[in-house]
Amino acid sequence: MGKKVFDFNHIVDLPHFYSEFSREFALSEEFGANLDALWDAVTGQIDLPVEIDFINLTSRKKRRFGALVLLFEEAEEELEGGLRFNVH
Repeated sequence: MGKKVFDFNHIVDLPHFYSEFSREFALSEEFGANLDALWDAVTGQIDLPVEIDFINLTSRKKRRFGALVLLFEEAEEELEGGLRFNVH
């Protein structure tokens, strides 16, 4: 199982996260950089199995990036073991 870590001490906003996600998973330039495109990538375009860790996600940052957390939690359930998601 591969592992990817996203450090929210360095990720300042959603566009920055999308850019980092696209880079980490070598997505094409056509990646839409929105929640729908992210869902499509996580559930059908990236190599599985994978573990994704969000680190340094403080309570304040969790509010700002809450939609991402929910998306990855839902994808973890849907992919039944193909994705492990952790928030630290």
